[in-house]
Amino acid sequence: MELDSTDRTRMHGGMTDQIARIRITLEDMKPAIWRRVELPVTNSLKTLHLAIQACMLFENYHLFQFDIGDAAYGIRFDDDDAFMVRTRDAANMRISKLAERGITSFTYTYDFGDNWRHRIEIEEISSTIPGTNYPRFVDGERRAPPEDVGGTPGFEEFLEAMSKPRHPERKSMIEWYGRPFDPADISPDEISARMAKLAKRRAQGKAAYADAKSRDS
Repeated sequence: MELDSTDRTRMHGGMTDQIARIRITLEDMKPAIWRRVELPVTNSLKTLHLAIQACMLFENYHLFQFDIGDAAYGIRFDDDDAFMVRTRDAANMRISKLAERGITSFTYTYDFGDNWRHRIEIEEISSTIPGTNYPRFVDGERRAPPEDVGGTPGFEEFLEAMSKPRHPERKSMIEWYGRPFDPADISPDEISARMAKLAKRRAQGKAAYADAKSRDS
């Protein structure tokens, strides 16, 4: 997928008031589990990670990694260089930089044990809507797997047990998960609430930066 000339013009015409519409699709799932979100292009991959956590209702318990071409972005640790780890800091790569380079499709992996791989697609660059707080949730389908369910095989077993009232493992699964599981219910209100918290943190960060800048001037 490539950005058209209009999108590229927008990117170079003023990044501070531009947003990226991004589709997030969990790989190897049928029916598809996906979300669509909008983030300012000035946001980093770290913020995109937090937005994915929010809209998939993950709990940010585990490590993550974006794979973009030959580069990997995630969390850097002090001893990474000693162990020849090549992971770059996700906080240092902005969405705008990817779009400017024509990169609109890449992968995001969360929890290297369960190995949840997502296809990330930058669908469109557009102007912000006045009065709208970003990042924001747009739409999506199908509920994402619970944390630590055991990867794709474990999730399939979980779904089977939850869908059959007489399944021998259903009671234990409900006790483990804490409630029944409806694969069609993505809990949009909960997602929007989580995204609103993320947007509030962004607004507070911008306000603090502006205040510090005014004091220095």
